[in-house]
Amino acid sequence: MRLPRSLLAAYAAPSLPLAAMYFPVYVFLAEYYASDFGFSLGFIGAAFIAVRLFDAVSDPAMGLLSDGLRTRWGRRRIWLAIGCPIVMVSVWCLFVPPVDVNRTWFVTFLFLLTLGWTVMLTPYFAWGAEITGDYAERGRVAIWRDSIGLVGTILAAILYTAGGTAAAGMTLVAAAIVLMLPASVIWCLRVVPEPRDWSRERATDLRDLIRVIRAEPLFLRLLGAYFINGAANALPATLFLFFVEYRLGAPGQGGLLLVLYFGAAVAAAPFWTFALRRISKHRLWCLAMIYAGIIFSVALTLGEGDIAAFAVICVLSGAALGADLALPSAMQADLVDLDTARSGRQRTGAFFALWSLATKFALALSGGLALILLEFAGFEANAANTGTALLSLALLYAAAPIALKAIAVAMMWRFPMDEAAQAALRQRIETRA
Repeated sequence: MRLPRSLLAAYAAPSLPLAAMYFPVYVFLAEYYASDFGFSLGFIGAAFIAVRLFDAVSDPAMGLLSDGLRTRWGRRRIWLAIGCPIVMVSVWCLFVPPVDVNRTWFVTFLFLLTLGWTVMLTPYFAWGAEITGDYAERGRVAIWRDSIGLVGTILAAILYTAGGTAAAGMTLVAAAIVLMLPASVIWCLRVVPEPRDWSRERATDLRDLIRVIRAEPLFLRLLGAYFINGAANALPATLFLFFVEYRLGAPGQGGLLLVLYFGAAVAAAPFWTFALRRISKHRLWCLAMIYAGIIFSVALTLGEGDIAAFAVICVLSGAALGADLALPSAMQADLVDLDTARSGRQRTGAFFALWSLATKFALALSGGLALILLEFAGFEANAANTGTALLSLALLYAAAPIALKAIAVAMMWRFPMDEAAQAALRQRIETRA
């Protein structure tokens, strides 16, 4: 059954402020704390990696808790209400710090923000996977959610640029998040119903889940490809402002370029929805990665003053982003059906917790390591940099992501889960329920 747009819009609404929050953490925050407060890139990178180690415990725990806890408000919805105030407080403290901010403040609220993100997002993604069992409709749910999220990303870029300075821009972004997040969560909770629980058995634990994943090569294959591609996407996200300012020599232009990039992603979303009805998810995702790699390779040739050419690259590569974000998570929902059909347990939260963990580790490890490697190569913010340092910046920004995407394509091109296989799994699940 085709889901109504009103339901899709309500479900997708919280992704707007959440994306408006998450994007600055990995694009603006490092330069903000390095340039305005004198934090070293090595310390910031190490802090992001430490937070991800914390996620290694909190994400699976949240997934298992969401799957196992039954309340009068359901398994998924209650966690959005609980996580919302945690995110609101921590995002304000992290984005609008006191003038004498120290490392303890930075690490404390980075950890709290990550905790709030986990409490909200793991059940939220599991909820989206359970709204429908249809192969193509799951793709629509993911595309709606991630497209609205991209609007939030664009909003963050616009507000950051409108601020004029990093401090003013981060304040505007924080204010928008604090206003929009509770309103969108309330709308979502009022409109979107709690999904049916198809479990025939209740109990599960982390060890059992790990055994399932280790025994099923399709889970490992998709998770591995997603992690590698996530690392490919995290590198340019982390280094974007540094590349624009120091490689292209265009300080202050980053916000506009980000609007072009994410605007192209939103504009291309209807195309990916159309293509999803005609091409399997895994093949469509691979085509999007190949296309993005080809376009992005041109960035390696750019130097100082090539801002117009880079703007074109932002538009063309941005068109692939919607597929890059939405299709893998829709494929993960199909693989949850595989586990449910075999085990009788609907462990969507636990699986999407691992999915979220892969996302965060990819962002933090590749982004954090990139900052550490940049510092090792002699790169410094607010300083004249050597040719070697700028070459290292270009290679980390453009060459490394292309190589990583090529690996992900090789892993996923012949992925066997298609619409027919998923439909057979749904029939088994619903017949036994």
